Order: sequence, then structure tokens, then C-alpha cells
Amino acid sequence: MTSGRSLLLIADIGGYTAYMRSHRMSLAHAEVNTARLLEKVIDAVPDFDLIEIEGDAAFLAHQADTLDSDATVALTLQAATAMHRAFHIERHYVATNLCPCNSCTQANNLKLKFVAHIGEVATQTIRQRRKLVGIDVILVHRLLKNPVKIPEYLLLSEDLYHTGNTPMPGPAHEVSQDLEGIGPVRAYFVNLADVTGALPPLPEPSLLGRVGRTLAIAGSGLPHMLGLHRGRRTASAF
Repeated sequence: MTSGRSLLLIADIGGYTAYMRSHRMSLAHAEVNTARLLEKVIDAVPDFDLIEIEGDAAFLAHQADTLDSDATVALTLQAATAMHRAFHIERHYVATNLCPCNSCTQANNLKLKFVAHIGEVATQTIRQRRKLVGIDVILVHRLLKNPVKIPEYLLLSEDLYHTGNTPMPGPAHEVSQDLEGIGPVRAYFVNLADVTGALPPLPEPSLLGRVGRTLAIAGSGLPHMLGLHRGRRTASAF
């Protein structure tokens, strides 16, 4: 087991539970669509290590021992911007394919939010799978349950928020919580619209591209429809 300082980031798809519940008749496509969205989000930040897929969220980390204070916050903002952009491009492609099922036509109801923290973690390798453990891993997961009402945001722990002097791109709002097993904590959130700015016009897929994506989703959903799909790993209890 090794330990070190890490920047911890969770990208969480908002509206996932309602989306899955509403589309039981097209569950296969709902699973495929959310998997594709998560894949694009992860691919957008190649410098981060994917620790685990946790249902509707991706848990990522970046070694922070060599990052200075300002670079850590700047890296968090850059990562959120890149993942948010990738998510919305893929969501647009899903919503504009030719499949008429509700899982495809209503994909635009899905949102993306982030929580981020910096702290000491230990790394375990069990059966060739890398896992991060420690109180800071628990803390970043507990921050997902927060009182923030806006659908898309970046929430920084107090430790990360006060790491450097990097100005936030918009108003930062303080929230206080009493986290189970940890106690009272403060965090700060910004609206993702302020972090990323206005999204540039999304590329319009060609008819051939729409047909190709429709066939790909139909093919990917077939194992689920035949009962051969195992589903993604769900989050551990934090």
C-alpha cells in the first residue's frame, strides 16, 4: 500500500434515477446512453486516473504531490470544463439519433455535476484493481449529498477551495453540511455555466452519422434485451 496527496474528482450524471425509472420499457438504451456519456466524460481528461465507475458517476484522481496550490484549482476548473463540454456533445448526439424510444429522445434531461476535494489517500491493489482508501475518499463521496439546488455545478471542498489564489470564474456560494462520520464541513459551489461559459454551438450530426449512431445503440442494447447484460459496477457505501 502506498500513500500520497491526490486531487479527487467525481463527475455525477444528474437526473439519472428519474431517467432510468421513466424508461423501463427502453432500459437497454438508457443503459447504453449513460455508458456512452460516461465514456466521453472520462476520455475528456486523459491526465486523470479512472478509479471506478460508480453507477451514474465516474470517480477520478490526479496525483497532487507535485502540483502547486494555484495549479490544483486551475486543473480542477479545466477538467470540469472539458468533461462538461464532452458530456453535452455526446448528449446532443444521443438525443438527435433516429431512435424514437424515450431513452434516446429524452436524453437532454440528463445533467452533469462535479464534486472535488484534495487530501491524503492510500492506494491498494486488489486482484489487479487499483482502489483509493482513506477519510478523504469518504469525504468527497459524502459531498455528493448536498443542498445545492442548481442542476449543474462544481462543488469544491473547503480544503481545495482555499488551496490557492486562483480566482473563481463566477460567484462562489458557501454551503455547510454535517457529514455522517465526519462532522460539520463547509464547501463552495459555482454554477457550471460560469465555469464553462456559454456552450459553443453543438455540431449538427449528418444524416449518415445519425443512422450510424442509431444502429450502434441498437446493437449495443441487444445483449441487455436478451438478458446477457451484467450492468455497471455500483458505488460502494460511503
